[in-house]
Order: sequence, then structure tokens, then C-alpha cells
Amino acid sequence: MTTRRALVTGGSRGIGAAIATALAADGWTVAVHGRTPESAARTRPPGSGHAAVAGDLADPAQVRSMVRAAVSALGGVDLLVNNAAAHAHQPVDATGYDEWVASWSDVVAVNLLGTANVTWCVVDHLLHRPEGPAGGRIITVGSRGAYRGEPTALAYGATKAGVHAFTQSLAVALAPHGIASAAVAPGFVATDMAKEMLEGPAGDGIRAQSPFARVAEPAEVAAAVTWLASPAAVWASGAVLDLNGASHLR
Repeated sequence: MTTRRALVTGGSRGIGAAIATALAADGWTVAVHGRTPESAARTRPPGSGHAAVAGDLADPAQVRSMVRAAVSALGGVDLLVNNAAAHAHQPVDATGYDEWVASWSDVVAVNLLGTANVTWCVVDHLLHRPEGPAGGRIITVGSRGAYRGEPTALAYGATKAGVHAFTQSLAVALAPHGIASAAVAPGFVATDMAKEMLEGPAGDGIRAQSPFARVAEPAEVAAAVTWLASPAAVWASGAVLDLNGASHLR
């Protein structure tokens, strides 16, 4: 791979912002995606050549436009990091039917269908670019919840299990083209979204899930993604790498 151009979805904060920053520090030119132009521009990595692209991943038309904008801004995309995700609190025994249906629809539209549609657009670009697809990489951020369970966020856990399976199917489908596909499955991570829970009454119990007695930092997830994006990690294609501090073993 002679060029190193990455598209990171959901890159405006948290794990996505850490991934974009780590890739930039490793020499990648990065297009940071956000749902709106304002959020996309919020965390552009330091350095020149980086770009911000926007689009609602629940809308297939916006997905296609967003990927085309990233390709145009960077001159092409070699690496896709599927990080964007939606989350809904929906305990099955305390959620009304209409809310249940709507929350499942929203979460599936972003986490599963949005991820699939972004991936299709990037793979289509890789297969038809003049230099050919070899060296392309697809990395998806899954979740420990796909294995351990998400009793109050069932759609989130189910869709993360779906993207793990999607990742492995892609690995088999794309290997003949020289494209590798892998995923990471983090446990709890110290992001802005998790801050309220980690600082509340449940915080000590969450930290105690790991024998390290803490949760991950976004930079630790970003380091794993950066390694999976490297040429040395091609043989990890098909892997779903657990990043949970030994809080769930399988």
C-alpha cells in the first residue's frame, strides 16, 4: 500500500476522535466523518491534508454522498474505520411497544445498515480505482456487549454481534482482492458518553468488571485499530480483537 488515506466514521468524539488522531500521528491522511458538518469539523487531526465529511448513516443517499466526498477530498480511500454507532436504553420489561419499535429501527439503521452501506461504497471504490484494491483495509468497532450481553440496550448488543459477523464474512469475500477486514470489541471506555455512568453509583462496579480495576482509555482502542491498519496485520483478517481488560473471556 503506497498511499495511506483513511475514512473514520463517527470520528468527531470519543473512540472515533482518538482513532483519527492516532492514524494521523502514524502518517495517515484522515477524513473525519460526523453526522453534521459542525460535528465533523470538531475533531480534525493536527497536520495538513485532513478533511471533514458529513452525513446521516441512516440515510443510504447521504452515505453514498459522504463516501464520495471523502474520496474526493483525500484523492481516494485505502482504509475504512466503521466506528459510528447509535445507542438506545431499552429494557425489554420497561419499554413501551411504540418506543421499542422506534428504538430498534434507529439503532439498526445506523449500526448495522449504515455500517454495511458505508462499507459497500468504500469497497466499490477500492475495486474500481485505477491502482486496484490490493492493500485496502476495513476495520469495524464492535463491542464486548455482543458476547457479554446488553440487558438494557438489546438493539445495541444485537447490532454489534451483527457487525462482528459482517466483518468475518467480509474477510472471506474480500481476501481474493487483497483487502483485509477485522474488528475490535471494546468493553467500557472512558468517553464523554460514558462519563455520567462511570462517575455515578454504578461506576465502581463497572471498573471492578476488569481485574485491572479500571476501564479502557480511547487511545488504547485507537492503538489496536492503528495496528490492524498496518501492513503487518494483514493476517489478522477475520479476527475480532477483544479489548476489555480481561473483563469478559471467551
